[in-house]
Amino acid sequence: MLVREPPLQRPRLSAALRRSEDEAVEALLSAVGLDPEARRRIEARARQWVEEAMRARRKTGLDAFLAEYDLTTPEGVQLMCLAEALLRVPDAQTVDRLLADKLGGADWARHLGDGRSLFVNAGTWGLMLAGRLVELKEAEARSAGEVLGRLAARLGEPVVRAAVREAMAILARQFVLGRDMEEALQRVQREGNDPRHYSFDMLGEAALTADDAARHRTAYEQAIEALVPWSAPGAPVAEAPGISVKLSALHPRFEYAQRARVLAELVPVVSALARQARAAGLGLTIDAEEIERLHLTLDVFEAVYTDDDAPAGWEGLGIAVQAYHKAAPALVDHLAALARRHGRRIMLRLVKGAYWDTEI
Repeated sequence: MLVREPPLQRPRLSAALRRSEDEAVEALLSAVGLDPEARRRIEARARQWVEEAMRARRKTGLDAFLAEYDLTTPEGVQLMCLAEALLRVPDAQTVDRLLADKLGGADWARHLGDGRSLFVNAGTWGLMLAGRLVELKEAEARSAGEVLGRLAARLGEPVVRAAVREAMAILARQFVLGRDMEEALQRVQREGNDPRHYSFDMLGEAALTADDAARHRTAYEQAIEALVPWSAPGAPVAEAPGISVKLSALHPRFEYAQRARVLAELVPVVSALARQARAAGLGLTIDAEEIERLHLTLDVFEAVYTDDDAPAGWEGLGIAVQAYHKAAPALVDHLAALARRHGRRIMLRLVKGAYWDTEI
């Protein structure tokens, strides 16, 4: 299956992907056109919001953790980085085995190499929840094994394992609403929020097998069903909760070299999810991927958006745009042109850029 639409502004988008950072920054600065007074008002308003948010921040388990393992120390940062890595491990048994291996083994260099494979976010920890930016020096990142080894020797392996588990729980509570839709919805309501203001996603990155992809599809279908009670028939889709889907979770070979196969096999799956979301009165957003998959993501999105079987008149199909990227303005222009051509709006979600750390 091929996308039938002309590429519109795809050539401009390709050119924007290849332009230098300096050129992109200069173009953005010239496009802003803010006078000094406008900049002053923006800065004052932003400062007010940040200060109010900091005053309103409730005390959490993070405060206790920071008191015990300060993020200004290599030990504290290494524990949080290890916890962040372990959040991606699929089950508790594997977490236990990995912790025992990492904390109990003597040959840390063999396990960790130069330390960076496990500590993906250790270079710069932008911990908004901690209210600070943590810089981990190059030497400290390389000596991750030594730092944790000293910590285990001083405190004992059980204490360090408990600390890592506590850090995992803190991170999970901060960034993950729940282990399933039921738990997520309960937490949203328990905190006094309206689920209609949320877009939900199933954790789990790329599918490695067809079975993985089928499991993710089932999770998305069940999530849509779980959100039906929160949608109002006939209400604008923007007033209903949404579901966000990752194309790489729905196909094991989501890569440009497999474009023909992806379009033939994945487009029908996404179209089916879109029809289910429309019937439920929900929005469905195609989530962001690595930038080298941008054109393939657009191929799938445009195929679903322009499909003859697409839900007629439905304006709930959306796409996430990584606003940090130098090609973001060109991408927004391309999507706007697509929407104008078909007379049907496209929901855009601007995200800061989840894959920034892998693309520099």
